[in-house]
Amino acid sequence: MNIFEQKNSQLVTEFDRYVQQHPQFTEVIPKGAVVVMQLQGDEPFNEWSRQVAQRQAEPGQAIVFVRIKKLRPIQSRIEELEIAA
Repeated sequence: MNIFEQKNSQLVTEFDRYVQQHPQFTEVIPKGAVVVMQLQGDEPFNEWSRQVAQRQAEPGQAIVFVRIKKLRPIQSRIEELEIAA
């Protein structure tokens, strides 16, 4: 998996979490659409993502661009930890 594929996978995961908390956003995405992750300020990734979407989309299939404007830093969700040697 290349760096763009990894980034896309992470963004899709975050988008899934976001729409679980804000389900109204799914209402504006046409059924069967190709959803394209775009990250503000990362044009090389955005170009790669657009190209992948254009190759995957069927003729006439809707393409929806999700532009992520800001991400919080990744942090661990571990609340308690024990290490044994």
